Amino acid sequence: MNGSRRLSPQEIADILRERINNGDLKAGDRLPTQAELADEFGVERGAVRQALRALQQDGLLSNVSKGSPPRIAEPPAPVHGEPQPTMVGLAPRLSEAFSAQRVRVDVVCHTSETLLLALSEPLRMIHEGRIRPESITFRVLLPSRDINLAFPVLVEGSDEDDMVHQRWLSMRDAQAQVLRHNLHAIRSTHGIDVRVTFRALPFTPPVKLYMLNGEEALIGYYIPTKRAEEWQSQTLEMYDALGSASVLFSFVKRAGQRDEAFVAESQKWFDALWETITTDLTLS
Repeated sequence: MNGSRRLSPQEIADILRERINNGDLKAGDRLPTQAELADEFGVERGAVRQALRALQQDGLLSNVSKGSPPRIAEPPAPVHGEPQPTMVGLAPRLSEAFSAQRVRVDVVCHTSETLLLALSEPLRMIHEGRIRPESITFRVLLPSRDINLAFPVLVEGSDEDDMVHQRWLSMRDAQAQVLRHNLHAIRSTHGIDVRVTFRALPFTPPVKLYMLNGEEALIGYYIPTKRAEEWQSQTLEMYDALGSASVLFSFVKRAGQRDEAFVAESQKWFDALWETITTDLTLS
């Protein structure tokens, strides 16, 4: 790598980490020698050693010794902790995803409420200079304004159904606009390549899905429940789903064949929706 500025050990570690996560370097593969890596990145061997130590601490390398180049570690056996509600579980997973050089987040959701809240932590880390991805790409699928939603709907249908729809639509658009604004602010203040795109689903999604860098799929079920909500001086009795309370289940590509297959099929499902039956979404 030629340039006036030399890469830091952290940047070298990030590049190697991404090669491992992308499968360019697979479990059992040997890394190049420290001399070869130093030559590739145009740095001293000391910087390479620091980068390798960071990867070793992350559990990504094995057989780290002075005698031979280390190998890519076998992925750990899946450890299935307790699933957590979206409001609790999404932020740390999103923050970890933002440590990659090229961040890609694909989302299927009903509104952007919990995504917007979870995003505050990785954005704060960028503003503080703790992380700095090269690019950030968000693709978000939301229900179309032109469909009859499965929820929220009034418990007993009436002329107020349109009021329930307008309430949801105002939330959908307001939250999506703030999400887009916050991400674009990173582009203007830090020079990071940021792309945010929304498309409209022709149906009410029964689940919420977060695809993080193509490496992890987080899925949660929307569970309709009866509740009352004040809107424009009226009490609306409706069937709705609180997305922040949806329990998230995590599937990580490196955790084994089962998880790898689930992540791959989830990404395939998202891409198919994005490229076929969805339409451009205009925020009001």
